[in-house]
Amino acid sequence: MTTSHLTHIAEPPGVAPGTGYTHVVTGSGRLVQISGQVAFDETGALVGAGDPHAQARQVFENLRRCLEAAGATFDDVVKFTIFVTDIAYLQAVREARDAHVDTSRRPASSAMQVAALFRPEVLIEIEALAIVAQQ
Repeated sequence: MTTSHLTHIAEPPGVAPGTGYTHVVTGSGRLVQISGQVAFDETGALVGAGDPHAQARQVFENLRRCLEAAGATFDDVVKFTIFVTDIAYLQAVREARDAHVDTSRRPASSAMQVAALFRPEVLIEIEALAIVAQQ
């Protein structure tokens, strides 16, 4: 599927279909790299201690704010890299993601369970790569 400056190839020939992500996203424009975001509010306080759903919602709000600062939106995201301390938290991440991303053209994605993030109470960290159309 093509949307302005991005092309989503959900099922490349010979590759098993993905669930909840697109295998290939290409595009042209200005590259925007968003560092890993965690569930800190604007004061640096953790949102949702022990609650992966609350943390995922805050992470996506932080991603939205970072994208906006770069002149981008979730429509420009070509890839998420997701780090969780328990793979069971992926459902919370998917729910938060789907509240922000057009589910008919999800970005490429990698997800992994890690032994720990930089603070024990942080359950989820997500970084994003976007391509913004040239003006």
